Amino acid sequence: MATKSTSATTQQDGAAATATANKPGLRKPTFVKVETLKPGTNGHTLIVKVVESNTVLSKKPRNPTFRGPQNQNTKIAECLIGDETGTILFTARNDQVELMKPGNTVVLRNAKIDMFKGSMRLAVDKWGRVELTEPEKFVVKEENNLSLVEYELVNVEES
Repeated sequence: MATKSTSATTQQDGAAATATANKPGLRKPTFVKVETLKPGTNGHTLIVKVVESNTVLSKKPRNPTFRGPQNQNTKIAECLIGDETGTILFTARNDQVELMKPGNTVVLRNAKIDMFKGSMRLAVDKWGRVELTEPEKFVVKEENNLSLVEYELVNVEES
């Protein structure tokens, strides 16, 4: 009858523990406020309330029998979202539109700033997430709308 060596099992357990200790863990999210958003930035995590939502595009597929990326329902909504520091327009796409109902509180993870006609818009692409969360107690400051600020691209020549 063969007996199992306990030193071999302890070496395997030790190797597994070392492998997990060397693996980097997930970073804790750093939540930012709306007023700190700047053009051309990305990777933002915010907790915001939806003030209003307007569907700007709702397109049905031309050929419902064909399955492919060209034949999916396309929904786009512009949503005014904000926190206690200000508001900004958020472009919600497809499944995100259902979550962005007025009065909802959402967490936007890995959000980015897109420029549209010289003004800032917030968006979450396929690398980010939009999640419903518990209602927050803050009052949205609607007077500070960052999407109303118009930016102009200026090329600076170095001498």
